Amino acid sequence: MIDKETAEAALRVFDLCRERQLTLATAESCTGGLVAAAITDIPGSSDVFDRGFVTYSNKAKQALLSVSKDLLDKNGAVSAEVAKAMAQGAMNAAGTSIAVSLTGIAGPGGGSPEKPVGLVFIACADRQGRFHARECRFGDLGRSEVRRRSVIAAFALIEEMLAKPIKPA
Repeated sequence: MIDKETAEAALRVFDLCRERQLTLATAESCTGGLVAAAITDIPGSSDVFDRGFVTYSNKAKQALLSVSKDLLDKNGAVSAEVAKAMAQGAMNAAGTSIAVSLTGIAGPGGGSPEKPVGLVFIACADRQGRFHARECRFGDLGRSEVRRRSVIAAFALIEEMLAKPIKPA
């Protein structure tokens, strides 16, 4: 079930994309497809949403999004660099106007002092080669809440990207 705040954020992005004839793809790791689910919960979502990639493993990031093994080895899957590569890879694979990606540590385990539970990197890419990226440190709020807040932050980042003119795919 999509909560009201998430549904409203998804609808704002949907309306902006539809109005401007833009298409969207998602690449999700820690959120497991929740951004795609929120968009596809909207009637008519096929006007905007092309596809979503759930790339939980490094192997999936490499195979589906063309994220390089070297980049993953150097920065780790939970990094701004990998989030940007995921967004670019999703946009290229889907042929969409924009793409958003999320990679992080939702918990309860898996964190470290350098990369604690609640750390999420979100990136958005467009056809003009622009990126918007954000590092979120939600804290150890519980897996569901970290994921929920990540989805809302992803929609906010897409809205920021859409504040500038973007060419349709």
